[in-house]
Amino acid sequence: MNKIVPKKSAPKDDAILQLKSVEKVFVQGGETLKVLKGATLSIAPGEIVALVGPSGSGKSTLLQISGLLDHPTRGQICLNGKDCQRLRDSQRAALRRSSIGFIYQYHHLLPEFSAFENIVLPQLIFGTPRKKAEKRASDLLKLMGLAERATHRPARLSGGEQQRVAIARAIANKPSLLLADEPTGNLDPEKSAQIFSELLTMVRKEKVGALIATHNLDLAKKMDRIISLKEGVLV
Repeated sequence: MNKIVPKKSAPKDDAILQLKSVEKVFVQGGETLKVLKGATLSIAPGEIVALVGPSGSGKSTLLQISGLLDHPTRGQICLNGKDCQRLRDSQRAALRRSSIGFIYQYHHLLPEFSAFENIVLPQLIFGTPRKKAEKRASDLLKLMGLAERATHRPARLSGGEQQRVAIARAIANKPSLLLADEPTGNLDPEKSAQIFSELLTMVRKEKVGALIATHNLDLAKKMDRIISLKEGVLV
């Protein structure tokens, strides 16, 4: 088995995301399951970090906590220097809309809307004026090579095209942090490598800090740093 060695350490002074001694405990059928055991992590602006680990190791749980979709049992989450532990649900939702982009293994595009509309809608919800939102959507589709597919609904797009739209949608509100869970896991190896390269290019262009979970070590090595989740601890 190849040993995973971090390429560089993340500076903490200006970190976009900081997890400090995060623990997550689930109780199932009277049994206690400790998924995260003191996970500590710092991601700098513009840094792309690969999160690797076997299935069931807690990668998705870590991403959900980082994205303020779940609460840790113990520990601290800071986003852009703000301690998120005491925020109300409405404040957490507002922070997610303004600061975090999500990409999942399945694209989760709205089937009744076109590719263009799927990118415009999150911006309108955020409060971006329509004209500005439409310009941003057009620019992102062009960058992803999908300008000619803008009016197509997801069902008329290939798997790779659907995921490109999902990437553009995640970046649309100019988040400071991008969280991705196996973003190319549903694609064949050749298409996966191509889309992943486009994702990294887009993230670097937008200067977003990113935490990307993947099983693919070849893809992980293309990122700035690799961390591994083993027995609930980040190493």
